[in-house]
Amino acid sequence: MIEIRKDYIFERWSYIASDRGKRPEQFEKKNGEKKDSVCYFCPVNENLTPPEIGRMKNDNSDSWKVRWFLNKFPIVDSQSDEPIGMEGIYAKGGGFGYHEIIAETPDHEKQLADLTVSEIADVIKVYLLRMSELIGREGVNYVQIFKNSGVEAGTSLAHSHSQVVALSTVPRAVQEKVNAIKKYKVCQYCDIIKKEEKSERFVYANDDFVVFTPYAPRFNYEVLILPRKHYLNITELGGEEIENLAKSFQKVLAKLGAMNIPYNFYLHYSPKGENLHFHFEIVPRMNKWAGFELATDSYVITTSPEDAAKFYREG
Repeated sequence: MIEIRKDYIFERWSYIASDRGKRPEQFEKKNGEKKDSVCYFCPVNENLTPPEIGRMKNDNSDSWKVRWFLNKFPIVDSQSDEPIGMEGIYAKGGGFGYHEIIAETPDHEKQLADLTVSEIADVIKVYLLRMSELIGREGVNYVQIFKNSGVEAGTSLAHSHSQVVALSTVPRAVQEKVNAIKKYKVCQYCDIIKKEEKSERFVYANDDFVVFTPYAPRFNYEVLILPRKHYLNITELGGEEIENLAKSFQKVLAKLGAMNIPYNFYLHYSPKGENLHFHFEIVPRMNKWAGFELATDSYVITTSPEDAAKFYREG
């Protein structure tokens, strides 16, 4: 039977058609990342990247375990500061902002899924550091943290890395969430956590975070990670909470990494003056959006979120 489900907060629908699907074990493994003779993100090649912004050093050594620098091919840049204006029916302006790369490990052969909890926690600490620094800059109104893993997810370089883009505007996807939750008297995400922790979609939990597959996903095997406390941004996290966030990521990414499944993840947090419960969304790229999805803004899901949660819980 095909079931139709509505998103928690949006007027957006997903069609759960499990008979059309395939298990992760059937997913064709691919390695389509760009194979350069020289990796720009590896140690000893630091001179090949734009100037370094910072690094997290190994103990008693100048060698790095996490390193960050400006993106050589940015989406935005700090020199494009022309104000947005109207010319008849056309609105345009400069693409102001800052675009940075975070090399998550010096080891070219490891992906984020292969790292220890402590190493993933180090990457998260750099997220907090860059968020805290960039959000305070003049003209920056939102800092988008995201990761592409696998060619189907948009990555071109194989060395494991995340990206940080400081923007002059709040992304529409975030603003739509802010507007949607204002319909409720209490935080909808706090309520979602309580319900999903006891549902068939539950994946993992610890003292600080709950992980589950959403009731009406847009992607097969999609996952949400939310803090139990009503935090608006990751900058509110303390040391033990960072480690528990790292454990939450490892639980999901280890399963995806074992199957070489491409994925994206990204952070959505509350813009200044709003009340959005921060969360990470992890979206495996096993299914492609086609004409139906583009035409209707509805989604055909071939693996039910209940089956997806069972996959993550196993092993």
